[in-house]
Amino acid sequence: MDYLDRSRSIKANPTNLLPGARSIIAVAQNYYQDVPDEAPRIARYAIGRDYHKVLRGKLKRLSQPLLDAGHHVRACVDSAPILEREYAHMAGLGWFGKNTMLINSKRGSWFFIGLVLTDADLETSKPALGGCGTCRECINACPTGAIVQLNGRWSVDSRLCLSYQTIENSDPMLAELSAKSQGWVFGCDICQEVCPFNHPRPTQPQRATRTQEADFLTSRSTPSLPELATMDQGTWDDWTRGRALRRANVDKWRSTTQALLQTTDGE
Repeated sequence: MDYLDRSRSIKANPTNLLPGARSIIAVAQNYYQDVPDEAPRIARYAIGRDYHKVLRGKLKRLSQPLLDAGHHVRACVDSAPILEREYAHMAGLGWFGKNTMLINSKRGSWFFIGLVLTDADLETSKPALGGCGTCRECINACPTGAIVQLNGRWSVDSRLCLSYQTIENSDPMLAELSAKSQGWVFGCDICQEVCPFNHPRPTQPQRATRTQEADFLTSRSTPSLPELATMDQGTWDDWTRGRALRRANVDKWRSTTQALLQTTDGE
């Protein structure tokens, strides 16, 4: 994940992305849906259509009045070098949980973040307030112990995080991590699944409500573990087309599922 450090200087100032930027509009889009809890498991954010494409279209429509008024804008959906969660926090969308996710006290953490940078002067919002208190649900539930304290702050160790290991890491996943993966083959939702702020209750009915965005739902079935482990390039291309699942290439999909199958067979 060296790219994160390489873009640090650019992230420090939004004017590196939009010269003259004076305001940032931050929006949240719910993506939650119920999913099977048996392998192969895929993080909810990647189940439907690629969220980058969906949110960019929405941000484009949101930006149109600013463009019509003669302002400059730039839409960002987590692929641009900018601290999305920091600005979303400043805009009042949520506060940082121990799992480093942005949590909204009323809606939980199952949401994407979209930003619009503009040179227009807009009224500012107040940062969101909240906290996990003494809760350790995510820390205790993480099967690899990836949620740790670093320099006095809660952080996620990418060397242990299943999301990083199943998607970003080009090397085969270590056997000990595969043994703890609980069937996750692309990403991991465990720390969000156990978070109390993602559990609805009478006083907070908006938590973990099913998304109304049809593009985030899918009718495409997920191949079995053996099918994923032997998937060829053409099958991978058809199955992942237009989806965030393409972040992991066919070799990564095969190696992750093969390691999981070997671990399961060895039990």
